[in-house]
Amino acid sequence: MQDHPANSKSGPRRRKQTLPGRSVTSMPRVAILVDTSTSWGRRVVKGINNYTLKHQAWQLFVEARGLEERIQVPSGWEGEGVIARVGNIAMAEDLLAQKLPVVNVSGIQLKGMGFPQVTTHMDRVATLALQHFLDRGFHQFAYFSLLGLSYVAAQQRAFITAVNQSGLECDVYGVMPHGGAEPDWNLDSDKLQSWLKALPKPVGILTWNADSGRQLIYACELAGLRVPEEVAVLSGTDDDLLCEVSHIPMSAILVAAEQIGYQAAELLDRLMKGRKVSARPVLLPPIGVATRQSTETMAIRDAALVKALSFIRENAARMIQVADVTRHASVSRRGLERRFVQVLGRTPAAEIRRVHLERAKKLLVETDLAIPDVAEGSGFGSPEYMTYVFRSEFKQTPLKYRKLIRSR
Repeated sequence: MQDHPANSKSGPRRRKQTLPGRSVTSMPRVAILVDTSTSWGRRVVKGINNYTLKHQAWQLFVEARGLEERIQVPSGWEGEGVIARVGNIAMAEDLLAQKLPVVNVSGIQLKGMGFPQVTTHMDRVATLALQHFLDRGFHQFAYFSLLGLSYVAAQQRAFITAVNQSGLECDVYGVMPHGGAEPDWNLDSDKLQSWLKALPKPVGILTWNADSGRQLIYACELAGLRVPEEVAVLSGTDDDLLCEVSHIPMSAILVAAEQIGYQAAELLDRLMKGRKVSARPVLLPPIGVATRQSTETMAIRDAALVKALSFIRENAARMIQVADVTRHASVSRRGLERRFVQVLGRTPAAEIRRVHLERAKKLLVETDLAIPDVAEGSGFGSPEYMTYVFRSEFKQTPLKYRKLIRSR
């Protein structure tokens, strides 16, 4: 396995500043070339800042920029390092010319541009998306793609592979993008509607981002298809503003953007100190799914099973038993267990435990609640029981899980 030395392909490390009023011992100057128009970009920047607050202070140079705006180091700027979403050859070549340590936070692969990289684990995104649909009873799947973009193609391949490995099929429809990873607002809606109508229903569709998801939801509306009952739409990355202002709020994968920023800063710190880092990309798994209306349905015809699953999800924060579920679904325990195993492949007790675990993981990552409060807020009843379940499922304690996720 190769290493990236501190000067690697970016040439020898630039000497310290000698600008008026600045000594050679001043804090490092780091440029952040990441868009600030998306939730992902802002969370990456926040993760970088969290690293500097916890470790050595840096002067961070970041400007408000859109996703596809050209972002580059200003002419004449001097500093010690760069963290960038390296999205094209021109940007990569410009960064190489800076002769500075660079860490790439983009999933885009550019031949011959071997910057150290921290990005999202695409296979894990695909697996999580598939499981999100399977948990809701879907067995028909599709991917809405943006043609000519390698990173979208990588997600598409990963999702198709995950679906096929489950013994199922995945249909694909692609359109040309406009301005980067955005579908043209004037795309051929008739063709998209025809594709959607021809898909077996109900169907779960994964797509790259909120912009693509918006086009899907709009086409479904024009085609007279109900979202999410007939077509459930899941964005491959979460943008809380765009996903929530959609007239049907859109579910999305929560990628570990803050952890990407934090770990990219850690790598850059090592490079600026003359240490070597691995040439292998650092791939971080997604945190979970932000569930909104576009997938909030059950693709199951069994009314009792739908009632049972809905009751469990609605009570994710409460301590409930299988007996509570059977009473709500008006079915015997034996009958309910048979239905669960036949359709979902797990028992009602396992489903209760799974939903409580997802709730606990969300609280551990997104809040600073103490462990006993997390246990109470996720239906476990006691921190001891929650710790037992965590050890059984993840081979680690809840506290260790929180520290691991937040340190990434």
